[in-house]
Amino acid sequence: MKAENHFDIVVIGSGPGGEGAAMTAAKAGKRVAVVDRLDEIGGGCVHWGTIPSKSLRHVIQQIADLKANPLLSAAWETAEVGYPAMLARAVSVVRAQTSLRRSYYDRNGVRVFDGHARFVGSHEVEVTGGPTPARIRGDAFVVAVGSSPYRPPGIDFSHPRICDANTVLQLDRTPRSMTIYGAGVIGCEYASIFRAIGCKLNLVNTRDKLLAFIDGEMIDAISYHLRDQGCLIRHNETLASVEGHDDHVVVHLESGKQLKTDVFLFANGRSGNTDGLGLDAVGLKANGRKQLDVDANYRTEVAHIYAVGDVCGAPGLASASYDQGRFAAQHAIAGECESRLVEHIPTGIYTLPEISSVGATEEELTAACTPYEVGHALFRHLARAQIVGVTVGMLKILFHRETLEILGIHCFGYQASEIIHIGQAILAQGPGANTLEYFANTTFNYPTMAEAYRVAALNGLNRVR
Repeated sequence: MKAENHFDIVVIGSGPGGEGAAMTAAKAGKRVAVVDRLDEIGGGCVHWGTIPSKSLRHVIQQIADLKANPLLSAAWETAEVGYPAMLARAVSVVRAQTSLRRSYYDRNGVRVFDGHARFVGSHEVEVTGGPTPARIRGDAFVVAVGSSPYRPPGIDFSHPRICDANTVLQLDRTPRSMTIYGAGVIGCEYASIFRAIGCKLNLVNTRDKLLAFIDGEMIDAISYHLRDQGCLIRHNETLASVEGHDDHVVVHLESGKQLKTDVFLFANGRSGNTDGLGLDAVGLKANGRKQLDVDANYRTEVAHIYAVGDVCGAPGLASASYDQGRFAAQHAIAGECESRLVEHIPTGIYTLPEISSVGATEEELTAACTPYEVGHALFRHLARAQIVGVTVGMLKILFHRETLEILGIHCFGYQASEIIHIGQAILAQGPGANTLEYFANTTFNYPTMAEAYRVAALNGLNRVR
């Protein structure tokens, strides 16, 4: 019989990675504790990341759709919905998610400690800052503390007009203009969101193109669409300094440009939340991004301490983090785990419209000298897209010219992050089953957005036959 505060597995953090580890261990009959520094369960994903930002995006998309509807737009001519009111909807979703996830722990007998965990020995953490300070011992630990926006020195983030990706969700006003520094996924998503509510937007990119990791045609599509919406994109720029004033912010770039706007959002990089974790007490050291290096089973250099999710680097996706937590717990329990992340993890970029991809890009296939061809389906040709009024976008299938094997799928437009999973499922079937002919010969519901697969497949077959 273990002492009251001695557990088989102690999980630090209750985001997707921590939840996956805790639920897996609890269902295996292990005594599990979760330590979370927030007052509520869910981690950064629920409280200031995925859930609130996507809830905000959905509200803005609904308003934009109503304004674009010729039958309803007149009702919106005099109506104004400010940014704080839009955030209120996100708050309600966060509360619902928090309550749901707390019930998971309660039903599965997982003890939750509120407070900050710090290692004080190889098998012990001290919990402080919560309602009940405690010391907890564990046979194994899973570190799932997530990440936070990187804050470079020299920028005053306490200024009410200077934000990062967390504090932008606490703005108490609707900005008239904004400069976003960093044109990765987060920067592009917020550029799209704020431009959709009429905010004048500067998107400052440190590279020569947006979202360089995705397919080039998708990059061209989102770049064109952001510019068409009125977003001013500035490539190959480097931040020099930021001046916060009472009624505006001035951003100085190394090129000599000065950008004066209501609000400044720094969205260029993230760091692991390992500060204050007491890593020295267990002989661990975080890397330059404050992340922990792990092996294929998510073990750190200390065999009984695992790390999952953003704190151990790529892919840094909530969905993948949950699975990493599951796999780490399985290995901690049994000493082995045959499960691995799937080969083809889809990306979802929640701009307006959104982008989603799985598999190889055209650039990767060209570099590998793979003989491929392309099948396109333009959304403006789909009956469902015409009915809904979302004709901007496309589905693109990349396939081998000779075997017709599907090599990559890329989607831009309405429900792209949902549509992509059909292609992911077929891509995962392996050689012989994952060919273009599957989509060409499958009967889809009509009218649907999924019908784009049949249209793209037939378009592709026409190019090689």
